[in-house]
Amino acid sequence: QVQLAESGGGLVETGGSLRLSCAASGAVFSVYALGWYRQGPGDERELVASITSTGTTNYGDSAKGRFTISGDSTKNTVDLQMNSLKPEDTGVYYCRIRFRPDSKYEYGYWGQGTQVTVSS
Repeated sequence: QVQLAESGGGLVETGGSLRLSCAASGAVFSVYALGWYRQGPGDERELVASITSTGTTNYGDSAKGRFTISGDSTKNTVDLQMNSLKPEDTGVYYCRIRFRPDSKYEYGYWGQGTQVTVSS
């Protein structure tokens, strides 16, 4: 089993910043990637940003230029620095860890989520 501990959510005004952190523990072997996803009210969960164990990053369109993801593959942690926050960034942010035992098979786990609210 894998556990993901998320922290850093909260309430912030438009233009403000927040930093989300996630730490994975348990049966964490051969991690492929860690990332953050957002689910707004009535919306589907969408990628915010991810980082592979080799440092390759991927950002959702809304995060580009404002958010920065960083990770420590030795500690299985991932942080998301969010700047210039907008009301549309509001939602529950979920940490996700992904494993890829081979090129044809991938699986992962979700954290419980942390609420981010950006007031206008």
